[in-house]
Amino acid sequence: MFIGYAVLAVLLALAMTGSAVATLTRNPAVVGSMRKAGVPDGWLPWLAAAKLTGALGLLAGLVVPVLGEAAAIGLVLYFVGAVVSHVRVKDYAVAPAVILAVLPAVALVLRAASA
Repeated sequence: MFIGYAVLAVLLALAMTGSAVATLTRNPAVVGSMRKAGVPDGWLPWLAAAKLTGALGLLAGLVVPVLGEAAAIGLVLYFVGAVVSHVRVKDYAVAPAVILAVLPAVALVLRAASA
């Protein structure tokens, strides 16, 4: 189980870091999606920080299990919030956010099972 967590944690950390960088650099695709969901521009640095914190927490979970579990829970909540935000404004293109909510949930189960 630990190897599964390690692989998933590293891949998710890379994805979250890339997404955070895209958010901070105002990548048109990322920012456009967030604008459709009604996210104010002032929130972008905070949302990027949340993604980076999740990425670091997943990696820290390789050594300290509770940090990996906390980071996975935080990322699940982040992306559930993203799904809700999009659905609230009747934007139903939520597949990426749903997938990004499920993957840290899997990581949480793997981390908890390997502790």
